[in-house]
Amino acid sequence: MPKSTYTDDYKVTISRLKKVRLELGLKQEDVADKLGKPQSFISKIECGERRLDIAELKELAKLYKKDITHFI
Repeated sequence: MPKSTYTDDYKVTISRLKKVRLELGLKQEDVADKLGKPQSFISKIECGERRLDIAELKELAKLYKKDITHFI
């Protein structure tokens, strides 16, 4: 089994991102459209296939109307 490059802390971050998106009633497509990205961008983040950088996390926090510290 391949070793994951993602820490437990990172898994918490992506879990919180998905939870807030769902609480806001947004689909992955909705978020992607607002960011000018394809739906697969959000999908890959939420399933751990793509790592977020800090600028992308800031964009998502702003879109979700949460302080960035909510996700870290």
